[in-house]
Amino acid sequence: MTKIVLASSSTYRQDLLKKLGLEFEAVSPRVVETPGFDESPDNQALRLAKEKAAAAAPRFPESLIIGSDQVAVLNGRQLVKPMTRDNAIRQLRESSGQRVAFYTAVSVLHTTTGEMKTDIDRCAVYFRSLDDREIERYVDRERPFDCAGGFKSEGLGIVLFEKFEGEDPNALVGLPLIRLARLLTSFGIRVV
Repeated sequence: MTKIVLASSSTYRQDLLKKLGLEFEAVSPRVVETPGFDESPDNQALRLAKEKAAAAAPRFPESLIIGSDQVAVLNGRQLVKPMTRDNAIRQLRESSGQRVAFYTAVSVLHTTTGEMKTDIDRCAVYFRSLDDREIERYVDRERPFDCAGGFKSEGLGIVLFEKFEGEDPNALVGLPLIRLARLLTSFGIRVV
């Protein structure tokens, strides 16, 4: 059986991949996640997903390597992981009453053949109008400092939304499982 490798140190992506019930190994791809000059969000997410899979390839011959990346955009500006309480509060204030677009790309590289297949999920979150008190309570309760946009949709962050538009809510967490399952199936991996 072909070994499956997730080129990600994200515990969120690892937890999502576990949902498929496949055995896999997770490794850090050691890729610098900076946007290219004048690069669109979807192109950036696709490029970085490919780079992550390719970066792990030399360590895993005869494997399928999964790379994924996500870019969040608010009013034409890319949101990053806030890393601090103050930054998370600031990002959520800016997102209050707004639409945030998420581009989550996935790439699967077959290291034996060199074939790589990619796909991208595009979704959007519409935030409710949030007051400072609820933002601060949310941030203090969930501490979403390592999440793009400063929230965890798989947790309490879901109550910050007015609505979600998209095909796969898993993509919002960081790994589009519907698209990934299709890619894995195309490489002969039985998901079900």
